[in-house]
Amino acid sequence: MFSPNKRRETDVMKLMMSNYTVETINDGLSEFNVFFNGPKGSLYEGGAWKVRVELPDAYPYKSPSIGFVNKIYHPNVDEMQVLPIRAVISSSHDLGISRANIDILYSFFRSGSVCLDVINQSWSPMFDLINIFEVFLPQLLLYPNASDPLNGDAASLMMRDKKQYEQKVKEYCDRYAKKEKEVPPDVEDDSGEEVLSDGNCSSSDDEVAGHPDP
Repeated sequence: MFSPNKRRETDVMKLMMSNYTVETINDGLSEFNVFFNGPKGSLYEGGAWKVRVELPDAYPYKSPSIGFVNKIYHPNVDEMQVLPIRAVISSSHDLGISRANIDILYSFFRSGSVCLDVINQSWSPMFDLINIFEVFLPQLLLYPNASDPLNGDAASLMMRDKKQYEQKVKEYCDRYAKKEKEVPPDVEDDSGEEVLSDGNCSSSDDEVAGHPDP
C-alpha cells in the first residue's frame, strides 16, 4: 500500500511534467490550476479553460474536486452566479459570521459544478490526475448528457434546438475561453467563478481519450 502523501506528490509531478500548464496555489500540492484545451472534434475545440483541482487529505482513496474557473456552457456544468456570496465573504467579520460558516455557504453557492460520475462517485485509486485531463474531461465535453443536467437551460436548449445550442456553446467559448488569453480578466479566481464537482450526478459511460495540445 502506498502513502497518500507520496502518491499525491507523484501524481502532481507527473501532471507538471506533461504538456499541461500547472499553476500551484499557496506553494502546495493540494490545490492548483491546470490549463485545459477543449478536445478536438468537440464544440469546445479552440477554447482554453483554467480548471481548479483540490486534492483531499485522503487522495487517492478519495476523489479530487475539480471545477472550471472560467465559464463554459454545458448541460453537465452548473452556472449559478456567486458574486453576492463573495460580498458576504469579504464582509464576514463585520457581520459576525464565522469563517467556517462562510466556507459552507461558499461551497453551496459555487457555480460551474462538474457532473462527472467517474470522478464524483466511481473514483478509484487506480485513476490519477492525468486520467482526468486526458480521458474524463474530454469525454464530458465530447458527450454531454442532457438527461441528467446541472445546467437545465443548456440541457433544454440542446434537446429542443441543437443548432441554437451549438451556437451558444461557441459564443461562450469566444467570450470566456479564447486560447490566446487563456482566462479572461473578468473571470479570474477572485471573481468567484470557479466551482468544484459535487458528486450529485452521473455522466456518459463512453470512454474517449483526449490529448493535451502542445
